Amino acid sequence: MTSRVLAILSAVTVIAVAAAVFPWMHFAAATNEVAYVTEEEGGISEIDLSTMKVIRRVQPSDIAPRGLAITFDGKYVITSNKDTSDIAIFSTPQLELVKRIRIGDNPEFIKIDPSGSRLFATYEPSSQGGPPPATEPAGKGAAKGSEKSDTGKDKSKEKESDDDNGPPAQIASFHVGDWAPGPVATAGQETEGIEFSRDGKQMLVANESQETIGVFDAATGKHIRDVDLKTYGIRPRGVKVSPDGNAYAVTMESSGTLLKLDSKLNVIKSVPTGAKPYGLSFDRTGKRIFVSAAMARKLQVFSADSLALLAEVPTGQRCWHFTFTPDDSKILLACGRSGNIVVVDANAYKPLQTIEGFKLPWGIVTYPRSYGSLGLP
Repeated sequence: MTSRVLAILSAVTVIAVAAAVFPWMHFAAATNEVAYVTEEEGGISEIDLSTMKVIRRVQPSDIAPRGLAITFDGKYVITSNKDTSDIAIFSTPQLELVKRIRIGDNPEFIKIDPSGSRLFATYEPSSQGGPPPATEPAGKGAAKGSEKSDTGKDKSKEKESDDDNGPPAQIASFHVGDWAPGPVATAGQETEGIEFSRDGKQMLVANESQETIGVFDAATGKHIRDVDLKTYGIRPRGVKVSPDGNAYAVTMESSGTLLKLDSKLNVIKSVPTGAKPYGLSFDRTGKRIFVSAAMARKLQVFSADSLALLAEVPTGQRCWHFTFTPDDSKILLACGRSGNIVVVDANAYKPLQTIEGFKLPWGIVTYPRSYGSLGLP
């Protein structure tokens, strides 16, 4: 046997042993970019963005996750769990459960601050919410008249049944890494999206029942003021800051409204959207705002400057949240009632494919971290 053949055999043997002993090496080489999806009825799924295929699914006992975040270094995925009043921390890449922390009834939205050092999580003791009905009509334009909530009830009746005198929503905070608890802020009865000023000093929270944006000192949790949005629409859900920090965008679900606010949170423009807008995001350049009109089953694209409608892309049923891919070329939408992930060309504005087999997908983020309704900025 020649020395060349012996060298080849030795190399093959080394690779085989390494693959057997260190299986994570294959994972690290094969999946440089991934997306994580929370499924209210199915745990957490991981998608390889190079192939758009699910490569891992985990469903620890009693976890039904909604809110989702990933740490800046990619070491941990955090979920908020609607049935168990807690958040859960998973280590990557294997998605092993590291820790569970009880916060309070009906947790929903989580976000990491701009420094990457603190995690914030909302919970809603008074909320009567739940997933939407299994079937619904495809909406056209903004919601009008008597409308259905996520519980399938008439919204006007639900407003009366929600316990506006019950305990207010809270925003818990934790130090990333050791997960030590920090200050807790008190918001309205129902909180939705969380955002931060670009310097990280102020935290903004959408108070759905009060039609306000609550402004808090991020370091202490102290309430600073409320921004009243009642004259512009009903039930604010998503709130995002522009990449340069000079503007904010807000979706108002029940009225089908997109607002643009300046850096001091003055409303400077308002336009209608498709029915039930929720998740929204600026693109990385700050020139476009993307809005998922969940009941209209479309992703809408607006000029960030004028709020002119630039494009619409058909999607699935009840796509609540979405993310760009790390290279900004595609958008992945988590479509709850379709049970799939819809992949869209972010520049040509057309559907590319769907990834099937999910159980009420709610949130989606990527690593490396991308712009999106739960992601950057």
